[in-house]
Amino acid sequence: MTAGGAHVTVLLEEAVNSLAIKNDGVYMDATFGRGGHSRQILSCLGEKGRLVAVDRDPQAIAAGAAIHDGRFQLVHRAFDELSMAAAEAGLSAVDGVLFDVGVSSPQIDDGERGFSFRYDAPLDMRMDTTQGETAAEWLARAEIRDITEVIRNYGEERFAFQIAKKVVATRGEQPIVTTAQFAALVRETVRTREPGQDPATRSFQALRIHINQELRQLEVALPQALDLLKPGGRLVVISFHSLEDRIVKNFMRAQSTADTLPKGLPLRADQLPQPKLSLIGKAIRPSAAEVAVNPRARSAVMRVAEKR
Repeated sequence: MTAGGAHVTVLLEEAVNSLAIKNDGVYMDATFGRGGHSRQILSCLGEKGRLVAVDRDPQAIAAGAAIHDGRFQLVHRAFDELSMAAAEAGLSAVDGVLFDVGVSSPQIDDGERGFSFRYDAPLDMRMDTTQGETAAEWLARAEIRDITEVIRNYGEERFAFQIAKKVVATRGEQPIVTTAQFAALVRETVRTREPGQDPATRSFQALRIHINQELRQLEVALPQALDLLKPGGRLVVISFHSLEDRIVKNFMRAQSTADTLPKGLPLRADQLPQPKLSLIGKAIRPSAAEVAVNPRARSAVMRVAEKR
């Protein structure tokens, strides 16, 4: 996250403390970003410790080149490829995995990336600019039904259908290729405004989540992290959106609850399926002081679990 022009990592101390770092432990930072959490983890590790970080954004990979530390390795992959990233780094098990999911402040604040309507820029929105379809390309071909579902489901936007109809009508006259075009289109369509929020906010969020498959990535990545963890290893996840947090909460809850089997099965207690995780504390949110310094931290939620 960014405050006053400098990158500020949300819940920095809380997240790294929750990993319960061992001096010689092995850890994965599944969302390197600009390396705030990674640097903090390295500062807690001893000489024999190791950290493997993962990111799909080429700019994040470039930023990671500034870390000169033999204990550190950065892998260019999306975090739903966590198992492959671990294998590439020669890891079969780790003592902790940290996720800080969603878009990062450097991505938002770089106008050319197309994540924000504050800048008139190409409507790109890809976290990995080396592959995949841009937001503009998707809007140029998607059907009304698909656009409606994305904006309604991921943006929780009441006027999703009207926005989708407007997109299809507009693109028949001219391509929608910039953030300013799409934002203006949404503003013309959304009839009621929430106090303090631009009418385009929800639709931009929805488009970004869809283009980067953020929710699906999280659903795929969490089981991989669980499989990689050693007994006693920690899973720490920071999310910034209720849809993300719901996935994390439901996953941790399901993995910390014993399977229910039909009554009367001839099984001993030690034969019953055991939970794979233990929940550690309650959900943690940024302090008022942190939010005052960095308003973008206000929606952050952190959940922690430990491998049994």
